[in-house]
Amino acid sequence: MSVAAQYIPAAYSLTAVGVWGASDFLGGVGARRANAFLFTAIVHGSGLVVATIFALATRAPLPGFISVLWSLLAGALGGVALVFFYRALSRGNMGLIAPVSAVLSAAIPTIVTAFVGGFPGTRQVLGFVLAGVGVWLISRTEGGNGQPGKRPEGLGVAALAGVGFAGFYLCVHQAGDASAWWIAAWSRSASLLITGTIVLFGGFLRAVPRPVLAMALVAGVLDVTGSAVFIRASQIGRLDEAVVLSSLYPAVTVLLARIFLHEHFSRARTIGMVAALAAVPMIAG
Repeated sequence: MSVAAQYIPAAYSLTAVGVWGASDFLGGVGARRANAFLFTAIVHGSGLVVATIFALATRAPLPGFISVLWSLLAGALGGVALVFFYRALSRGNMGLIAPVSAVLSAAIPTIVTAFVGGFPGTRQVLGFVLAGVGVWLISRTEGGNGQPGKRPEGLGVAALAGVGFAGFYLCVHQAGDASAWWIAAWSRSASLLITGTIVLFGGFLRAVPRPVLAMALVAGVLDVTGSAVFIRASQIGRLDEAVVLSSLYPAVTVLLARIFLHEHFSRARTIGMVAALAAVPMIAG
């Protein structure tokens, strides 16, 4: 593999970082102004439309039956996890909640891949450790003076979301080498079915303010784009490398929360951001 080709999976993963981080920021803001189930259903609906359009436009072949089943299971797990995640973001500090979910969602597939697909090289392992330290520093609970503080609200829900996202990562990887857009489309159909059913039978169906609706639609486009590029990264590279790099998306969420919501951004989080960035070439190389 040439040097340029070697970094293609990392490029896909880092694209997922940007779009997922922005999507989560919009999701956290939107879920504060609307029911989390309803908001998430709109996100999944938007993502389903976009993924289907791209799959048809690229004339990608339809995936096989087994691939569809794994995609549906991934969507079911990821859809419920996204509801938990948005609820956590709406209740707590985004700069703390997002990385907590990312740590769990990255750790579980990494451990599974190590036992199933073999351990990565020494340089990649050091990169994983450095990325983990970076995410921990970004996510560390702090008081107003930058010192460790009390547990933030929504942390337990964020942990559940992290487990669900880990299941999504593992299932989409099992979907094989089918079109990333078709895998994303089938997974979103399962997510929409579950969240839509909860909305209809749970009495959550109601009018959504236009600004919130716009945020949900944009978040859906970004979320499914992140899923598609992550799927592609995991198809042409190692799953653990794709997961660890993609799990740096809280850095974007933290930055946006800092810029637009004026959330606290300490020296520890700055160091964590630098550590996370330094880990990228180690994992990719």
